[in-house]
Amino acid sequence: MSVDIEKVKKFAKDLRMGYPRSPREKLGGYVIAARCVDKCRAALLGMNGEYSYWPCSLAAQWFGFSGITPEQFKDAVATGATDEDLARWITEHSKVKDADDVLKWNNRLRDMRLSDMNIQAQQYLEDYIPKFVPSHRPVYVWFDVYDLEEKRL
Repeated sequence: MSVDIEKVKKFAKDLRMGYPRSPREKLGGYVIAARCVDKCRAALLGMNGEYSYWPCSLAAQWFGFSGITPEQFKDAVATGATDEDLARWITEHSKVKDADDVLKWNNRLRDMRLSDMNIQAQQYLEDYIPKFVPSHRPVYVWFDVYDLEEKRL
């Protein structure tokens, strides 16, 4: 894989100085995908700070559902593709072709309560939330953890 550094730089966010997009923001019809793009671009340029492109439990949900692999996606992002180009690429490469299935999956992820997650995720978040989420802000669903910590909510 080769990286078109100059093209990737045009669209990359420096995650040492800011945050990736909310997991709620869609790309190619999928929640989580826009955040994956931000983290991948930053990782390709060494600007990811504390953020990991892969492995990532949030990204694992999207990769697992869409059938796209982290390596395939990284190769596509490394070309310097725009968000619009990547949205088309996602649509072409996702194994999920029914828009209603994507909609149901998006809504399930958006609405996932911590108590609906597997026990390992619950154990991890039990320690994570008090450290990184403002104590006066309640967490209602999984995506709240990211949006509260990153000051979007």
